[in-house]
Amino acid sequence: MIKKVDNLGYKGGNFAPFVEYPQHVGSLHNMSIDVGAKLRSVRVAFGLSQRALARRAGVTNGLISLIEQNRVSPSVSSLKKVLDGVPMSMAEFFTLDEASAPQMFFGADELVEVGNEAVSQRLVAPQRSGRQLSILQERYTVGAATGDEMLAHRGEEGGLVIRGRIELTIGGSTRVLGPGDAYYFASQLPHRFRNVGREVCEIISCATPPRPYQDTKR
Repeated sequence: MIKKVDNLGYKGGNFAPFVEYPQHVGSLHNMSIDVGAKLRSVRVAFGLSQRALARRAGVTNGLISLIEQNRVSPSVSSLKKVLDGVPMSMAEFFTLDEASAPQMFFGADELVEVGNEAVSQRLVAPQRSGRQLSILQERYTVGAATGDEMLAHRGEEGGLVIRGRIELTIGGSTRVLGPGDAYYFASQLPHRFRNVGREVCEIISCATPPRPYQDTKR
């Protein structure tokens, strides 16, 4: 067992080493899975650099690079140590299907319009199943509002004004918000949005629980 940093980049701990010589190759060496490519895919999916993952796992970033290039073959216990830095279990690692994994990044042209001409609302990840929240890019034309009646529904919502000015009424309180201002409130409180500025108002908002597409139009 290794206690000190070795020539492969360990920083200590009671675990079997990463190896590149036959007598120490464990069961991972005989698997058909490309461990290096899969580790890189997981690391990138979690937004981690090699250095960041190495720091979290307690190894050197050079070692992570060697694994991803399949220049070393990790033992089961060693791979578990690296995955703990993600964090991800061994079971999740070996059963993860990258092709069927949920999409995590979206181009501007992939947002779907669920609003109308006066109040545009572009939904992020419209096809994601089991979603727990809705993220919207909202644009209110001059004078546009969510309607004459106040809205109320279960959940919470919040947002950040990017451009323009929006008048937000929540219960008996009203405030005009400008660029950089934000809001967060319980959605069961009656509320209404209205653009009182002289230009289009743009907001990035989030609501939970998510509403069906047809209900996202305020």
